Order: sequence, then structure tokens, then C-alpha cells
Amino acid sequence: MAPQQGEVDILFDVKNSYYIGNYQQAITEAQKLKPPTSEIQLERDIYLYRSYISQRKYRVVLDEINGASPAELRPLKTLADYFSNKNKRDAIVSAIDDQLNDSNNLSNHTFVIVAATIYCHEKNNESALRVLYNDDHIESLSMNLQCYLRMDRVDLAKKELKVMQEKDEDNTLTQLAQAWLNIAMGGDKLQDAYYIFQELMDKYGSSVVLLNGQSVTFIGQGKYEEAEAALTEAMDKDNNNPDTLLNMMVLSQHLGKPLEVTNRYRSQLFDSHADHHFVNEYSNKEKEFERLAQQYSITV
Repeated sequence: MAPQQGEVDILFDVKNSYYIGNYQQAITEAQKLKPPTSEIQLERDIYLYRSYISQRKYRVVLDEINGASPAELRPLKTLADYFSNKNKRDAIVSAIDDQLNDSNNLSNHTFVIVAATIYCHEKNNESALRVLYNDDHIESLSMNLQCYLRMDRVDLAKKELKVMQEKDEDNTLTQLAQAWLNIAMGGDKLQDAYYIFQELMDKYGSSVVLLNGQSVTFIGQGKYEEAEAALTEAMDKDNNNPDTLLNMMVLSQHLGKPLEVTNRYRSQLFDSHADHHFVNEYSNKEKEFERLAQQYSITV
């Protein structure tokens, strides 16, 4: 469904808004669009529903996608179901494991992205990489790079970025991938990452995703006031975004703010995003500390 070289991609604004995290703008652009073909309409709907999922508006997707929907749309209902029903997650992962045996599913780009997203959420990067292996869509390459960074394999992430650059150097996902890699490498590369985020904001407007990325480069360089300005703007756009809350927690420590300030951000994160990876890890560490404290406590 990707446009051929030289063709105008009429979904460019929809896709780009989605990639940089401007989900409401992606929805607005998608709803205004009048697709000239059924193929473009289907692709538009994919990004429309993915944007709703990113906004945690799962009910829209669950209500509108059904068994009669195109095969390319149906995996998105699975993704919405996974995020909205914690008790069903094990069964959904098991079902995806079984579906990987069907080659038709692996030729469905939406299924590949959904399966990889769920595996990543389960911290199963190896399975995510396996399902992405034969999909050469630039978004799949981008997810490969993210998996490698989570695995601290910067060397493999560099190779993946090279493939993306050869495929489409100017693509927003390629630019973002370069910024993520620069952050992972640290040092002087942090400033390079900052420039990428700034260039994307100059072109397409700021977003929570871009502002958080920029704030990480500031924190890494010790530019805490600049980081606070970026995160304050991110909070104005979405005061309940988990990445913003987590970065605010870290920044508050660096700025030496009162402990209650950090605790407020932590409480909001724990209350609104109970399944966030940081919340799970923090809770596990607390339980482990309590277990060790009881084990070594002195009985009187």
C-alpha cells in the first residue's frame, strides 16, 4: 500500500502526525480525508484506529472493528483488547503465538506490528524481532531498532538504522530512529539528537513524544532548566502522559525540588498507569526490599 516513488502520499499528514505522537491531529486529518480508492481508505483507517489506541480510547476500536472488517484491521481489535483487559493478556499472547504458524498472518503488516508491539510490552524482544524479521516496512525496521536498543545492542541498532537510511533517509521514522540511537550512545550525540527533535518540531509542530525526547537530551547534558521548559510544555499538551510524568520525577530530583513534588508525579503515574514498566519494576523492587528487610530484621 506504500506509494510508488514519485507519487504523492495523500496520507502523509496522517502518518506523520501519528509517528510524532500528535494522535488527535492524525485523527482529525484522517476524518477530513476523502480516500480516492478502497486501498487508501483501508490504510487511513489503520492509522485512525491506531491513533485511538494510542489515546487509550480502546472502546472506539472494540466497538467498530468486528469479524466482518478487513483482515488488515482486525489485529487492531486484538491490540485494543490486550491493553484494555489485563486479565486477558496471557490468552491473547498465546493466541498470537499460535497465529504465527499461519504465513498469511506474517504477510499482514498490521498483524506483524500488533504482534511485535504486544511482545515488546511483554518484554519479549526476541519474539518481537522474530515476527518482524521478514517485514521490510520502514516501521518494522524502526521497531527492530527499538528492540535492539532495549537489549543494549547498539551495534545491531546501528546496522538497522543504516538499512532504514538506505530505504528512506528523509522519513520521519528514520529521523526518530537516528535520535533514539544518538540518545543511547550519549555524550556528544545527545546534542545531535536534540537537533533532530527540534528540526521535526520546526517542520511539523511540537508533540509530547518530541518534547519528551528533547527533554531526555537536556537531562543527559545537565541542562535542567531547558528540560523543565520542554516537559512543562509536554504537560500542557497531556498532563497524564506516562513518559512525561516519569521524566518529571527524574528532573525533580536533579533540580533538588522537595520530595513531595517527586512523590506527586509518582503517585499520578502509579494511579493512572498501573501496568507501566517502571511501575511494575518499582513495585517488584519494593516487594524484594520488604522481603530482605524481614529476612535480616533483628528479633527482640
